[in-house]
Amino acid sequence: MKFYTFGEAENPVILLLPGTCCHWKLNFGEVIPLLEQHFHVVCVSYDGFDETEDTIFPDMITETEKIENYIKENFGGHIRAAYGCSIGGSFVGLLVQRKNIHIKHAILGCSDLDQDPVWKAKLKCKIAIPLLHKIVSTGEYPKVLQGLMEKKRTPYRDKFMAMFGIGNGGLPFMKQESVYNQFYSDLVTPLEEGICVPGTTVHCFYAAKMGEEYLTRYQKHFKDPMIHRFDMEHEELLVLYPNQWADKIKEVCL
Repeated sequence: MKFYTFGEAENPVILLLPGTCCHWKLNFGEVIPLLEQHFHVVCVSYDGFDETEDTIFPDMITETEKIENYIKENFGGHIRAAYGCSIGGSFVGLLVQRKNIHIKHAILGCSDLDQDPVWKAKLKCKIAIPLLHKIVSTGEYPKVLQGLMEKKRTPYRDKFMAMFGIGNGGLPFMKQESVYNQFYSDLVTPLEEGICVPGTTVHCFYAAKMGEEYLTRYQKHFKDPMIHRFDMEHEELLVLYPNQWADKIKEVCL
């Protein structure tokens, strides 16, 4: 696991956690310059998803422990904010739930918070992971899907898929085992209900076009979360409107 830092060390710390199978720079490269004038930005690069390491993503809890240790060692266990893109929101939830470090503003970015029994999670992974790994590692869709995906292209979809390396060479260093472990572990790692930590405000960036079931999940897992509703798709604000996203983060955290 790597931690990439930007901005003055004296600024409030914000932790950025990438989405499923996303490279840290492809996920947050556009918004880091918009944040570093106001924050000390720390961007996590998970095991198995950084080209400078030969590692395998182990599981959600092991990675969470590494993040906690880094925050303890470098910031005394306290940071101003953490933003989790998609699966990154699961990490944010776990960091708050475990209470080993303190986050003043814990932000879930359109996270789905899917949870499944073991048998169902294994079945999903068996079906999805070989195809997902091939797409992400090569940066291309299989020929059988190219026509369909071309018809569905929009500026949002192009920008969203670019976080996975689609269209720009992919992420060839990423091993299938890391993709499997990340996908599977997220599905079977439980997040408690009614999480509430004094001094922590949980913010949920709710992309309404994902469906009301996701709003229900936020309200189930967190007690009195602050819901920020956007009439958008999954992480559309981040990928298509980086300046507005950064303004919202500053509004929430400063």
